[in-house]
Amino acid sequence: MKHSLQLKLGQHLTLTPQLQQSIRLLQLSTLELNQELEQILQDNPLLEREDEDEAEFAAADAPVAHTAEAETQSTETPQAESTESEPATALDDADWNDYSTAGGDDEDNDYAQGSVSGATLREHLLNQLIVSPLTLRDRTLVAALIDDLDESGFLTQPLADITAGLQTELEELEPEEVETALKHLQNMDPTGVGARNLAECLTLQLRALPPDTPARDAAMRLTSHYLDLLAARDVGKLKKILAIDDTALRTARALILSLNPRPGAAFGADETHYVIPDVYVRKVKGMWIASLNADAMPKLRVNRVYADILARHRENGGSQLASQLQEARWLIKNVQQRFDTILRVSQAIVDRQKHFFEHGEVAMRPLVLREIADAVELHESTISRVTTQKYMMTPRGLYELKYFFGSHVSTDNGGACSSTAIRALIKQLIAAESGKKPLSDGQLAEVLGQQGIVVARRTVAKYRESLQIPPANMRRAL
Repeated sequence: MKHSLQLKLGQHLTLTPQLQQSIRLLQLSTLELNQELEQILQDNPLLEREDEDEAEFAAADAPVAHTAEAETQSTETPQAESTESEPATALDDADWNDYSTAGGDDEDNDYAQGSVSGATLREHLLNQLIVSPLTLRDRTLVAALIDDLDESGFLTQPLADITAGLQTELEELEPEEVETALKHLQNMDPTGVGARNLAECLTLQLRALPPDTPARDAAMRLTSHYLDLLAARDVGKLKKILAIDDTALRTARALILSLNPRPGAAFGADETHYVIPDVYVRKVKGMWIASLNADAMPKLRVNRVYADILARHRENGGSQLASQLQEARWLIKNVQQRFDTILRVSQAIVDRQKHFFEHGEVAMRPLVLREIADAVELHESTISRVTTQKYMMTPRGLYELKYFFGSHVSTDNGGACSSTAIRALIKQLIAAESGKKPLSDGQLAEVLGQQGIVVARRTVAKYRESLQIPPANMRRAL
């Protein structure tokens, strides 16, 4: 085999660092963009925010406020911290006494001190447990059951498995002791906590109601034995089994619906996610206009002090600073380009969906990425990045840009109807239907066909399920 040298010509696309950064910034949400910029601002001294001076002035008192907040937390939540670190099976009387008197000498203040706002379900139950007249052994068993609860207040393991696990740590433990501890737990607030399933949870709440509550006994029989029939709305069979009429069955069902299927969900601080709109849409002189949200746009600039130093000492080296200066200029340009692209795409969407802003979802027209890409002369992949996790505030609410895109269904006159508009029509038809005779998927398809929208029954079923609307038999009123 002979070796030889050959020359070949070819073309390939190389992504420069600036282009890579531009693509990355384009696909980030506003929150992710700010997090990314904070890291870059820390690494690059030649880049700063335009409002940095005002931010430093406003943060002058921050250390004092932070210290005060830390002192408040340290004085208000010592019980919660000590509770988290205590094992459920290693409790003695001194631990319980220390826990209950840590709030002060006022006996009436012991429970209130632990019931602070934002307490978790575990803390709320332990605060009740420490003031209960139970023995140390019973408290330890109840604490072990509390540790096994999920965020909704249900036991995560069968009682037999919990008993087997405790028998290795507690001597001569009988299953009856664990069952008694479960009864103590189920008598705590919130009512229904410590249940092993939904039926038991609802039954516990019904049992706690006054005996003269209308339909209480029938509701307890429903939750204890026939919850599946109630979910299936088998009215005839339920009336026959319970020997009650329509009025009593409706009253019992209404009572069950008033109960809380997740008694523990109200405790603990839920993480709140805030959405910052990138674009506002307003009607100006009869035209729908998109404008950028100034508060969402980071105001960046090159640090003039470092830039001047670099300009005066460029001949003495400073290649690192020169590289950071170039990176700062790239970033400022790419951030501006990002928002310019978002505005162009948003305005193109608004121009094509103006009927939606006038009349709502039923007027949504079919729209695909290719149409917007051709209008703004960008690639479809770029449109996809722009419309993901970018939000538009309109007079009708807050929407992700991707919401305005959707497939289409043909109409009798040769036109097309958006899938979003069809979902809106289905929602309207179901909202106006009779509770005694709800519309089936086939009937919904026929009604849509009468309006010129040709859609199959299975398509109607798919759209209905996407709206989280149950089928006709589940919507039938009792």
